[in-house]
Amino acid sequence: VQLQASGGGLVQAGGSLRLSCAASGRTFSSYAMGWFRQAPGKEREFVSSISWSGVSTYYADSVKGRFTISRDNAKNTVYLQMNSLKPEDTAVYYCAKGLTMNYRMSEARGYDVWGQGTQVTVSS
Repeated sequence: VQLQASGGGLVQAGGSLRLSCAASGRTFSSYAMGWFRQAPGKEREFVSSISWSGVSTYYADSVKGRFTISRDNAKNTVYLQMNSLKPEDTAVYYCAKGLTMNYRMSEARGYDVWGQGTQVTVSS
C-alpha cells in the first residue's frame, strides 16, 4: 500500500479544511487508518483514527468535536474534515495505515505505512 495525502493549505482561524489520503493497493479496506500531525520542533502526535469499516472512530482530545475522520473504501480514500481551526492546529499532517484492524491506536508504532504529509497552516 502507498499513501498520498492532499488538501492542506493556509486558512484563517475558525476556517475549515478537508484532507484526503488516497491509497493504492487492494488491502486498504482491511486495516484501520489514522491521521497524525507534527508541528515544528514538536514530536509527531496522534490526531484521529478509523476502523476498517468506517463505523468506529477515535480522536485526540485536542481535536474532538472539531475534526471528523471518514473513509470511502470504494475509493480507497480516508478523509479528515477539520472545522473551527486554531493556530495551534498548524502542522504537517500525515495519514497512516494501521498494522492491524485495531482502530484505537494512538501510537505511531501501530502504523506501518505513511503518506508524505500535507502542510496545514492556520493564521490568527
